[in-house]
Amino acid sequence: MDYVYELEHVSKIYKNDGKEFEALKDVSLSVEEGEIFGIIGMSGAGKSTLVRTLNRLEEISEGKVLFYGQDLAELKPRELRNVRHSISMIFQGFNLLQQRTVIENVEQPLRIAGMKKDERRQIARQMLRVVGLEEKENVYPARLSGGQRQRVAIARALTADPKVLLCDEATSALDPKMTGEILELLKKINEERKLTIVIITHEMSVVEKICDRVAIIDEGRLAEVGDVRTVFSNPQSNAAKKLVFPAIAANPFDPSDPDGRLIRIVFDGLTASEPFIANLVEQTGKKVNILSANTKSVGGIGYGQMILELPKEKEDQEIIIDFFEKSGLLISEVR
Repeated sequence: MDYVYELEHVSKIYKNDGKEFEALKDVSLSVEEGEIFGIIGMSGAGKSTLVRTLNRLEEISEGKVLFYGQDLAELKPRELRNVRHSISMIFQGFNLLQQRTVIENVEQPLRIAGMKKDERRQIARQMLRVVGLEEKENVYPARLSGGQRQRVAIARALTADPKVLLCDEATSALDPKMTGEILELLKKINEERKLTIVIITHEMSVVEKICDRVAIIDEGRLAEVGDVRTVFSNPQSNAAKKLVFPAIAANPFDPSDPDGRLIRIVFDGLTASEPFIANLVEQTGKKVNILSANTKSVGGIGYGQMILELPKEKEDQEIIIDFFEKSGLLISEVR
């Protein structure tokens, strides 16, 4: 396995007026070459600090950040500059130069690198074709939509032919339609250019849509890491559960009876056509109360989930759970 990044027991401590704040606490994880890796957490969890350690914009306090086996902390300034040429970054705020046209914005990194105008313009036009904005090359950013501005930022990031693209809340300023379009574009770039992408977000829907694996950061610690479908289907940590079904975290359900139980069942697109609840009633005579239900796409596969209240009799509860397990559903307790 080729690892782009390996983080080993990374901690980051900020010091201010004699006080210390630990933004990252003993984080260890790896990012595989060619994957889309999500880093998700609530606001203030430490995820943006974490992504800035990946190109050494933040110096870590303890541990190691390895980039293709190189310890970033040990690189000399010139070596670090060379590594950073392999790591591009896009942000929530686009960071475009308002007094320059689209193509001039895309050319900017090549201009700074001293590339001749004809050569850099050719590369810039190629990148604008990649993001579908070749007809906008002479337009100024103020006349573009938010989604188009982010496409320009992505084109600019691609001009250096990077090995890694870091996306720090890159879709947070966009509406749902534009968010979907940008995520589809990133997925396409990942597939066609074999580009490793690391996405920082606070939205589980972003991770579910395009990420292969996800790390969940909670108060500076790594709460959980794994395949996105596995984490969605069977979250282990409290932080993951809050992200997977936030409505339950915000408004917890209580059983109508003190002896009642709540369960979550998860089914994928292969089993979604089965009338589980109707089959339950028909085959066992037992009934459940549906408190919540929704469907979504996770990694391109349709998933559904329900929160069910079971009857208060223990025997009935076991019959229902046994039925769902034999039907191939994933089941977890909701507390």
